[in-house]
Amino acid sequence: MGVLQREIEKGIEILQKGGVIAFPTDTVYGLGADAFNTRAVERVYEIKNRPRYQALPLLVADVDQLTTLAEPIPEIAWLLARRFWPGALTLVLSKKDSLPARLASGSTIAVRVPNHPVCLALIKGLGNPVTGTSANVSGQSAALTAEEVEQQLGGRIDLVIHGGKCPGGKESTIVDVTHEPPIMLRQGIIAWHDIDKAYREYLEAK
Repeated sequence: MGVLQREIEKGIEILQKGGVIAFPTDTVYGLGADAFNTRAVERVYEIKNRPRYQALPLLVADVDQLTTLAEPIPEIAWLLARRFWPGALTLVLSKKDSLPARLASGSTIAVRVPNHPVCLALIKGLGNPVTGTSANVSGQSAALTAEEVEQQLGGRIDLVIHGGKCPGGKESTIVDVTHEPPIMLRQGIIAWHDIDKAYREYLEAK
């Protein structure tokens, strides 16, 4: 077993116990906790010094997990998910009423399927969605390496998985699909014209 695999297994164990870890994704390093563990989610807010009104984006292992978090899921959301997942697109959807208020105090939830083996292994190993906010202090630059995470958050988190530099080098693109047409809230790796092209194809196919 390689060093990275051992770190992943240790990371899963920490997540299961309610700990907080940092890990590489296809965009930037993420700060992860079991999304269904209220105390762990609270720690993520404290570690980042993130305002409580800003909901935490969630990472899921596959499209099927989306139905545990969001309802209803509009057709355009399924189309964008099929087109860009796994990848650097975060979708904002109407959250399920059954979700804990601490996870998303408003009416929406932000979800993504990452395209990174370490990240996916953690989510699958835990069996629950994992918080996917960037592993930095709110307002500071996003971390692209484990060393940058340790400079900002060292000592505050339970583990940093050393998975090399994040290939994306930039945060995900966030698109709100609770409205039609979709609204871009943040342009990241995926350009708006790619989203718009997919939406136009969706309209033509209706």
